[in-house]
Amino acid sequence: MNVKDYMHTLGAAARAAARAIARAETRQKNQALLAMAAAIRRESAALLAANARDLAAARAAGLDAALLDRLAIDARAVDAMAEGLEQIAALGDPVGEISDLKYRPSGIQVGKMRVPLGVIGIIYEARPNVTADAAGLCLKSGNAAILRGGSEAAHSNQAIAACVREGLAAAGLPETVVQVVETTDRAAVGELITMKDFVDVIVPRGGKGLIERVTAEARVPVIKHLHGNCHVYVDDRADIAKAVRIVENAKTQRYGTCNTAESLLVARAIAPQALPPIGAMLAAKGVEMRGCPETLAILRAAPVAQERLRAATEADWSEEYLGPIIAVKVVADLDAAIAHINTHGSQHTDAIVTEDYGRARRFLREVDSASVMVNASTRFADGFEYGLGAEIGISTDKIHARGPVGLEGLTSQKWIVLGDGHVRG
Repeated sequence: MNVKDYMHTLGAAARAAARAIARAETRQKNQALLAMAAAIRRESAALLAANARDLAAARAAGLDAALLDRLAIDARAVDAMAEGLEQIAALGDPVGEISDLKYRPSGIQVGKMRVPLGVIGIIYEARPNVTADAAGLCLKSGNAAILRGGSEAAHSNQAIAACVREGLAAAGLPETVVQVVETTDRAAVGELITMKDFVDVIVPRGGKGLIERVTAEARVPVIKHLHGNCHVYVDDRADIAKAVRIVENAKTQRYGTCNTAESLLVARAIAPQALPPIGAMLAAKGVEMRGCPETLAILRAAPVAQERLRAATEADWSEEYLGPIIAVKVVADLDAAIAHINTHGSQHTDAIVTEDYGRARRFLREVDSASVMVNASTRFADGFEYGLGAEIGISTDKIHARGPVGLEGLTSQKWIVLGDGHVRG
């Protein structure tokens, strides 16, 4: 079977499965989720062995450090996948939820009901955990899913897919509710994003190149974010010790994630006091700082490893490094910080460190990003941390879903009208 026929076979099966899962009871969906989690825990050794095969092949192919970081899973990550599925099972079922039901002067009642989107196609690179997260979220929200992982994670994804199928079967649901594309042919992506008859929405998760391609070529709606140039702004009313901790976590806990801080802004009034300890911490962690002239002047006079300093270019203010590099700029004040973020940011996640309640409120209102934080690390921008159980991705779009996309983001609403023989006069 050629790729087009293969993908259309998956699409037809997904469309049929979508009707079955849309009417499934909450109890049945939760049973499947818990069975998936149990299978993942039981098969932990097999999942880690499959991932080791993928990692060995990826290293041999010379894949970069950021991709290897996203590809790797350990026992803790396997446990997190299972816990994520268990959390999803514990969450309320959004399907069928009725809200805003009101009587109109005519006597009818008008409200909204939450319904599944239908068939969701998910395209992702590395990140084997997406296979479990996406399967769980799509299932609980009443959607069928077609998952197309990257070839670099083929063994990991298929091992997790076996656990997903086991969970579906245990609950008496069709195995085609979640299908993981088996071919590594890149043409499968082109088919998936243009199958309007079978797919209702596409969610790409991966590098900028993948997302740009999907956005340009898709013939179905896309929930996406292109990249994560996340900022931490240290206000002149910040607690400096708190700022050091937040910057350290936001930048250095993991380098290859979209919610890692890539830019640091510091208010001019506090820069001489705040930059030296922050710079010393970053240098000790092996992070290169690409600074504006004011930043470099302060740090070159401080006990900071000079080999970690470099002059920033204009391109650095908009860069997603996915590595041990951060852009650092001294800004005049809160207004300048907000303007810089709204100009150079990616509308993903941005944080302010300040003890001034009024400034914090302004930052929350005026920064145009999917997640905006006060005195917290950008690394919290995550469906698991937000209590969504898991996430299918982080959207920087402004329509339908924004930020970490969980159950509610995978549903829509339709108007419902309740009457008793009412007719319009």
